[in-house]
Amino acid sequence: MSKILVGILTVALCFSLGYTLQCYKCEIGVFGLCITSKITCDANQQCFSGQGKAVGFVDVSMKGCLDVGSCNQTSNVNFPTNTSTAYKMTKTCCNIDLCNAAAPLSHTHTLTLAIASLATMLLTKVLV
Repeated sequence: MSKILVGILTVALCFSLGYTLQCYKCEIGVFGLCITSKITCDANQQCFSGQGKAVGFVDVSMKGCLDVGSCNQTSNVNFPTNTSTAYKMTKTCCNIDLCNAAAPLSHTHTLTLAIASLATMLLTKVLV
């Protein structure tokens, strides 16, 4: 009985030590549009979503993994590197898989309708 219990505890320990977060990653997004992919964070990292304003009015965003010590802070981002500050970015962290999900696009239905209308007009012109 004790061998079974030790085996179960060993397997549980392996899973708990090897657990890392999966997060969405976006290098830079503008006006709420951000192309994301999935990444796996290191053991000392959490998922983050960053929000900022470039040049005072352009909404920029980032997503990815961030060291726990850098979470929930606002920092200056220089562009290009080592020049004047381009924008300030506030990075907010979370620690559940894929918790930094992208907000749904507000104009998705309008964009879909516009593309469908354009495709219909082109097909009608070709077929007639």
